[in-house]
Amino acid sequence: MNNGQKNLPIIIVGGGLGGLSAAIHLAARGQRVLVVEKNERVGGKLNLVEAGGFTFDTGPSLLTMPWVLRSVFAVAGRRMEDVLTITQLEPICRFRWPDGTQFDACQNLPQLAEQIARLEPADVAGFLRFIAYAERIYRAAEGPFLLRPFDGLRDLVTPELVSGTLRIDPFRTVDQAVSGFFRSPYLRQVFDRYATYNGSSPFCAPATFNLIPYVEFVQGAWHVSGGMYQIARALAALARDLGAEIRTGAPVERIDIHSGAATGVVLAGGERIAATHVIVNADPRYAYANLVPGGEKMAARLARIESSYSGFVLLLGVDRIYPELLHHNIYFSSDYRAEFQAIVNVQVPAPDPTIYVCAASVTDAHLAPPGHMNLFVLINAPVLNARVNWVREAPGYRDLVMRKLERMGLADLSRHIVFEQIWTPATINQRYHAPGGAIYGLASNNPWTAFLRPPLRARELRHLYFVGGGTHPGGGIPLVLLSGRAVAERVLADVP
Repeated sequence: MNNGQKNLPIIIVGGGLGGLSAAIHLAARGQRVLVVEKNERVGGKLNLVEAGGFTFDTGPSLLTMPWVLRSVFAVAGRRMEDVLTITQLEPICRFRWPDGTQFDACQNLPQLAEQIARLEPADVAGFLRFIAYAERIYRAAEGPFLLRPFDGLRDLVTPELVSGTLRIDPFRTVDQAVSGFFRSPYLRQVFDRYATYNGSSPFCAPATFNLIPYVEFVQGAWHVSGGMYQIARALAALARDLGAEIRTGAPVERIDIHSGAATGVVLAGGERIAATHVIVNADPRYAYANLVPGGEKMAARLARIESSYSGFVLLLGVDRIYPELLHHNIYFSSDYRAEFQAIVNVQVPAPDPTIYVCAASVTDAHLAPPGHMNLFVLINAPVLNARVNWVREAPGYRDLVMRKLERMGLADLSRHIVFEQIWTPATINQRYHAPGGAIYGLASNNPWTAFLRPPLRARELRHLYFVGGGTHPGGGIPLVLLSGRAVAERVLADVP
């Protein structure tokens, strides 16, 4: 590498959490880093809307595995607690069903046992067996999948993985495994729901994902004071403190490729910035189709893989307090299998959807004016397709959701709305360059999807890398932060 190249930065395209994590890990090792972000704020899908005195987080609404976030600060010799305050939520979530049944998921074991016994006494022992089983999956997957993300199948053919294959339970579905531990149909539905954390169906996704409830019940669910977007603010500040440059409002038009290697980027408007390496913190399908010259073939291959589903979102500011709401709330459908049949197979909005309501002002009153609540309402929805015209369908589907919430206890909700914003899959597609509005990238509806994700280090081009939920180890705050660490290690290994 000549002296001119030594002065060139490593460019990160996109300032989501994966990109910020990569920037911190690289800058902490003395690398020159430039992050270019198309939007006016960093954070990617972890973002916010502020209006009328309300603050809404519009992406992840809880923090799990907080030790991962702490580790990002630690690599720079800092303490997370000096800039972020996190609060453990207890109960974690309140679940309701159309017949009036209610269940509070608690981390406190005696309280949780009491809640389970109200539904089915035999399932208290079933839960303990389930958590022991889920812990085995977590321990088997932690090394080869989470802490050391792989670049391909050959990386996984290790004694550690081979010996742990059966322990991660990849050949049953989430629902098949859950049904073996719980008699109560209500509890089966609760634990099936965790497959939705990565945009998949519990009736298709491998039982490996039963590690998710282990993480939540054993390591806890947390809220960040001031809203989840404080994580993005804190990571951006840390990256800048370490010397990384972050340019917002700087959309990338294409990645420069010369002699089979990424050599920089061209911004919209024509500015060319040379780089030693380029890391893409965007959906790989979008990147190959729109940013990487000659990437159409790879984009087409990725487009043939099943996408995760999208979401229909309502941001509701209401002028009253609903005391029955916890921070996290689920209003279940009466037929979960039929709901996923509609979303995944038929690809239409479910006529009886499960509705998630995050009322963060229950924990953090400053997120809404006094006497008000900020309700983030999310319903799983199919990715964009010819069967659904969201411009036409959105108002009616909004009314269907409101009627269900009112029927299930949020009395006169429609009359108390003082701020409202509707997001459809088209909104998500446009804001985040998420193909079809897929929130979680590729779906995990079979045991092989993990091997089909684009690797952290591009195979066909030198000095091109990917980071974030579209690559390894997957979506969600802790996983994309780990992805940032892993891609930084790949880049450092390639720096002469």
